[in-house]
Amino acid sequence: MKIGILRETALGERRVALVPESVERLVRAGHEVLIESGAGDGANFTDAAYESAGGSVVDGVAISAQAAIVAGVQKPSEAVVSALREDTVVIALLQARSDPGVVKSLAGRKVSALSMELVPRIARAQRMDVLSSQASIAGYKAVLIAASSLGKYFPMMMTAAGTIPPAKVLVLGAGVAGLQAIATARRLGSVVNAYDVRAAAREQVESLGAEFIEAPAQEDAETAGGYAREQSEEERERQREFLKGHVSASDALITTAAVPGRPAPRIVTADMVDAMRPGSVIVDLAAESGGNVEVTSPGEVVERGGVSVHGPLNVPSSMAWHASTLYSRNVLSLLELIIDREGSLNLDFGDEVIAAMCVTHGGELRGLE
Repeated sequence: MKIGILRETALGERRVALVPESVERLVRAGHEVLIESGAGDGANFTDAAYESAGGSVVDGVAISAQAAIVAGVQKPSEAVVSALREDTVVIALLQARSDPGVVKSLAGRKVSALSMELVPRIARAQRMDVLSSQASIAGYKAVLIAASSLGKYFPMMMTAAGTIPPAKVLVLGAGVAGLQAIATARRLGSVVNAYDVRAAAREQVESLGAEFIEAPAQEDAETAGGYAREQSEEERERQREFLKGHVSASDALITTAAVPGRPAPRIVTADMVDAMRPGSVIVDLAAESGGNVEVTSPGEVVERGGVSVHGPLNVPSSMAWHASTLYSRNVLSLLELIIDREGSLNLDFGDEVIAAMCVTHGGELRGLE
């Protein structure tokens, strides 16, 4: 089986779909791996490293013409799509439900497309769960952004000039990103509070040494898949009223709340930001899907009343080496599922993982109603 990795062309994307570690495993299994020259440069994986792993460094045209499977991080450009052969399998974060344009183009080329963000949240698919692997990196980096921007120590410091109290950090959303943010902020010595609409998050938050804050008489908002459901406007208003005092008391606020396939819930209003002390910091990890904070500007740092509001985009790409390594392992696990022991492609739509991830096959759209 010929497997190709194209160089990412999306602005600011430094990750690569497969790293040399995974290429070596695929080559040992009898596959031929084609890597576009420079594909790993942004993550510091050189062409020489891929060749040492047994891969072949070629140009992008050769990959489109020869590879049976093409793996990427971001959705392919229209130029790449138009060059793909019929029946090629494309694996990437296609954002199929929020931006179906490229998926329709892939269907037009009769390409089979597997969208990595649609990995179902079941036990046997955990090794392929890209959203979790990348969210963990984002949660970690969010705390570093906050710590480097805050004009205060995170830990309590005992000095000859007196004791410095620890920073107070509030994390909104206790999914994978939120839990990693909590753990990282605790390692840096801050006092951490956390909030989530899912009651089950309490145990996880408290196991990391943070305090779970819960609104009185709050209805559990966890879905069967383990995600938070979208709340009603009435529920959101009660939530904001409850959180207002906690937000204003925080030195650093990190927001991570997201609903898959939908705009991010608006949790923090402008007046809540105005109530924070000058010098406080907000890192809004939901900036790409609209932001949890009313004043967030995606890709920018907004100063409002002395409060710095960060709206970073594609945070995992800022830690491209490890983000690529984890993403690559997710892709490798998927490849092991769709390639049988004889080395042939096997898209078994009776398998709930493949059925959930496949958005185009044989010229038809799947599962996007």
